[in-house]
Amino acid sequence: MPAHDPATPRTDGEPGDDLDLREEGGLPPVADRPVDRETLATPAEGLDERPQRPKRVVILGAGVAGLVAGFELLRRGHEPLVLEAQNRVGGRIHTLRSFAPGLYAEAGAMRIPRAHDLTLAYCDLFGLERRPFVMGNPRGLVYVGGERMTAEEAGSDPSRLPFELDEHEAGRSADDLWAEAIGDVRELLQAHGDEAWDEIVSRYDSYSLYQFLRIKGFSEGAIEYYAVMNFVESDLNNAVVEVLREDLGGAYVDMQEIVGGMDRLPNAFYGELQRHIRLGAEAHAIEQDEGSVTVHYKTESGRFAARGDYAICTLPFPVLRSVETLVPFSREKQRAIRQLNYHASTKVLFQVRRRRWEELDGITGGATVTDLPIRRMNYPTPDPDTERGVLLASYTWGQDALQWGAMDEETRLEEALDDVSRIHPWIREEYEVGASHAWYGDRWARGAFALFAPGQQSALQEAIVRPEGRIHFAGEHCSLYHAWIQGALESGIRAAREIHEAPDPNRVARVGG
Repeated sequence: MPAHDPATPRTDGEPGDDLDLREEGGLPPVADRPVDRETLATPAEGLDERPQRPKRVVILGAGVAGLVAGFELLRRGHEPLVLEAQNRVGGRIHTLRSFAPGLYAEAGAMRIPRAHDLTLAYCDLFGLERRPFVMGNPRGLVYVGGERMTAEEAGSDPSRLPFELDEHEAGRSADDLWAEAIGDVRELLQAHGDEAWDEIVSRYDSYSLYQFLRIKGFSEGAIEYYAVMNFVESDLNNAVVEVLREDLGGAYVDMQEIVGGMDRLPNAFYGELQRHIRLGAEAHAIEQDEGSVTVHYKTESGRFAARGDYAICTLPFPVLRSVETLVPFSREKQRAIRQLNYHASTKVLFQVRRRRWEELDGITGGATVTDLPIRRMNYPTPDPDTERGVLLASYTWGQDALQWGAMDEETRLEEALDDVSRIHPWIREEYEVGASHAWYGDRWARGAFALFAPGQQSALQEAIVRPEGRIHFAGEHCSLYHAWIQGALESGIRAAREIHEAPDPNRVARVGG
């Protein structure tokens, strides 16, 4: 569920190739503070060996960050206890399996970039098969201003689109305009490598995406053009550093998906950790003293407490706000918890009897761009074993997602059917059942992912990741890989290593758990 997602393809590739124009500059993907070698080696080698007594660690949340932290601590002989309020693991990896036999769809995370080597290393560790996730597709559709065309047609003749551009912008693709705008940032990275990110953040952290485009000379029409074609119209007031980090970090190059569903990754962790996981356990208070941490939690059968030497909190900050901290966190941490911006995301999914977009339009994966309320559609990877398929009929972020989230599911499905029928008039004939998920309304997430507002990386990041006494923090919000599995994994390993390398504490008696 990323912050920026280009869809306008090159027209010189075959369907299924990566088609992001911004790969053409020749700069290798460079993330802001890329995963260090020690972290990248963790899936294969585990945490460093160091003789010590096992530490008891209470982990709040069985999303990917909590699972990897528990897994790596267990591998080094520690005693993790993972408390999860839901009856499943994975957090915002949520594969929906309420469709016809063999069909599934992703309510949350649905793809892995080639550049996310840590994520791929854990997939390899667990033997999870992957296949290409098609991003751009020349035969994908553009439906803007009431006109329907292919992505290839829109790319070759931008004048068919209804955006009012200045003379120097006319006839150019949105991606060409963007590539020119970020030329100075790309040059910095080419000249100085990873160290350039300090300068980039210093220059641009205070800018929103909209402000950045304006100072780069974009007209209002060009901003609309770029934002609609790249699904970021609802992101214009968020920090531009988020977009720069993803674009220049290769976040949309050679995407992959896990065959059989993305939940196979958290379920693989669960297979190793299940004796150390308590499901249906909602944390409601945390206290600590000089030698221990106690997490108070409730289940349907009563109230309990788990005491450990340390704790790792992976709860999203909007959820953590509802957990009582009996020893208050520092003012800086409290401010970060209150202020960190979380983005909304809503998905609406259709099971169809036949994948007629393949028969009639030759679309095999990829996306459709629209200015309709549904904003974008994603087509599934073709399955030769069935004619049925699950169409991601609407994938929205920000204000768009909040508007869909305000509807009941029946209304969401009906309104999405109306929009899709303008692009695929046959959809009602093939539609069978639908599903949806609005992450801002999800009790256990209260947002799809962290996404900095302008200035928040400089103002909040240090406090976001800093431990509070014996309580450490992890989750995608504790990494600069916001919205990605990679960020959850990186932060979970960091928190586990911090505890693993900490001096041996006084042993404490365990209560509950």
